[in-house]
Amino acid sequence: MKPLVLFLFLYALASAQELRVAGGLTSEQVLQRDSTNKATAKLVGSANGVDGKPVEVRITAGRRVVRAWSSIGTVQGGAWAADVAGIPMGGPYKVEVRAGSAPIATFDNILVGDLWVLAGQSNMEGVGDLVDVQPVDLKIHSFDLTDTWLVAKEPLHTLVSAVDRVHWPRNTAGEQVRTEGEALARYNEKRKKGAGLALPFAAEMLKKNGVPIGLVPCAHGGTSMAQWDPSLRDRGGDSLYGGMIRRVGVVGGKVAGVLWYQGESDANPKVAPIFAQKFAELIAAIRADFGQPDLPFYYVQLGRHINTQNTVEWNQIQEAQRLAELSIPHTGMIAAIDASLDDGIHVSTQDHKRLGKQFATLVQGNLKRGPRPVSAKVEPGIYPNTSFVRITYSDVNGRLESDGRISGFSIHSPQGEALTVVFKTIVDPADPSAILLAFAGKLPEGAVLHYGFGKDPYCNLHDSAGMTAPVFGPMPIQ
Repeated sequence: MKPLVLFLFLYALASAQELRVAGGLTSEQVLQRDSTNKATAKLVGSANGVDGKPVEVRITAGRRVVRAWSSIGTVQGGAWAADVAGIPMGGPYKVEVRAGSAPIATFDNILVGDLWVLAGQSNMEGVGDLVDVQPVDLKIHSFDLTDTWLVAKEPLHTLVSAVDRVHWPRNTAGEQVRTEGEALARYNEKRKKGAGLALPFAAEMLKKNGVPIGLVPCAHGGTSMAQWDPSLRDRGGDSLYGGMIRRVGVVGGKVAGVLWYQGESDANPKVAPIFAQKFAELIAAIRADFGQPDLPFYYVQLGRHINTQNTVEWNQIQEAQRLAELSIPHTGMIAAIDASLDDGIHVSTQDHKRLGKQFATLVQGNLKRGPRPVSAKVEPGIYPNTSFVRITYSDVNGRLESDGRISGFSIHSPQGEALTVVFKTIVDPADPSAILLAFAGKLPEGAVLHYGFGKDPYCNLHDSAGMTAPVFGPMPIQ
């Protein structure tokens, strides 16, 4: 039989038999690899008229056959289900499915790698200017908020068209309405903001280890820990937490980790004191609901805010975030206190790129996590009536460094008053993992140390690998 005649025959046969895949795989999808660097695709479908016939699959990568036609199940009662196991890390792959020699479906550009959930509020959603954004890479895909797999590009989050209603804006009547069609096209055409850290993170991860990345955006600007409450899981897409759980289930149920950036909305007198508890409960709930008790959870410590309200609470959130990685296993933090902004609170597109690289450094684990303050002690100075506060850091890559004169440290009285006593701040010549604050006279009993005090400090300390030193304080000066 001639090829064209054969194709038409098979097409007609397939149409008559209503062969189809109902779910489990879609083009552009990224499958989460397992500990053996392989993945399993779960397929469910129908195939009327071919009961007893085998369902077969073939996987190719360009001209290379990764898996020759082989049986993955049998049609029974007009239905079939199969696990396509052992798909190796990498791609892109073409996955073809047939039943009784009749084609059912073809899935293009399938990748096997790591899935990362993006959650939190606006700085994870991304509000950087859409100028000089991270370039597209064909091995980085996104499961966008319409539940569609596609090649990832900025902006990753488009809340107004999401499947989950919790993301929809409200109209003048207070009703939540999804934006679609021409209205959505106009919205996207006028959009000037939307760049974030996730795509730069994925690009750096791909560069470092060659593993394809799938991003699962779930963030929503302006949201608090209360709005991310795990007790709202049963509301599904009417809640942020429920929507996140649903989306992870759709992409396969397992992920490589979570990237989180949130806390700005909790910097107020009412909830800042309980932030640490709520944060720990959130991480525990995510791990339980994902069925991954050791799931890596990485987050950003709050950066700057051009605002003078709730300054104390802003620093309380930052300190709670700093301490969380010390008490919650399999977590890690990067700091954003030295990041530039594209408005009064949102990290700039260019520094989102830097934060993404820092996240990748943290996740890879090839380097130390970056400077972490350990202690502050008074030591004698080399001149009469002078002393040093010696600040010791752990986890420093290379040495402590700064862009220009080291800035960001302040000494405070027990009552919280900033003391104007420090006249020199340097890296200890005898220990590049320590800072010396030179001051004259004596400090009052109970004096404490801060780094990054306030909401808009100028801080510029980092290590040789570019990992930013976090905000801390109050730290007792011994």
